[in-house]
Amino acid sequence: MKALFAAVVLAAGAVSATAQMSPVGLWRSVDDKTGEAKAEIRIGEPGGALQGRIEKTLRKDAKPDAVCEECTDDRKGKPIAGLEIIRGGKKAEGKDVWEGGKILDPENGKEYRASFTPIDGGKKLEVRGYLGPFWRTQTWNRVP
Repeated sequence: MKALFAAVVLAAGAVSATAQMSPVGLWRSVDDKTGEAKAEIRIGEPGGALQGRIEKTLRKDAKPDAVCEECTDDRKGKPIAGLEIIRGGKKAEGKDVWEGGKILDPENGKEYRASFTPIDGGKKLEVRGYLGPFWRTQTWNRVP
């Protein structure tokens, strides 16, 4: 009985550790230039592809009723709170990176190709946005 209990506890720990090495969860985005916390983003993986929405804006000057004025697609005029900013992205075979998705910067309305890589045991997420040959990386922190 003790061996069975130990096996269950170890299996649960392994599942928990695996779940942490994924972009799925709640993240605090940090501006890579200022270091200021910008927003909390909830990432899910419905249908096997990433989807992320702004759950809460953290900037001091944020207006609670702000909308995406700069967006040029179906998100134009939609509230920033609840705005879908991550679309697509699937786990690359044999790697801990999710590729092929897009990420929207609601401040300028631009959408970038993106990759998402859990680091530091899943406590942080490297979010890399690409525009042509250029890229920029932000490191987001998992919200406990």
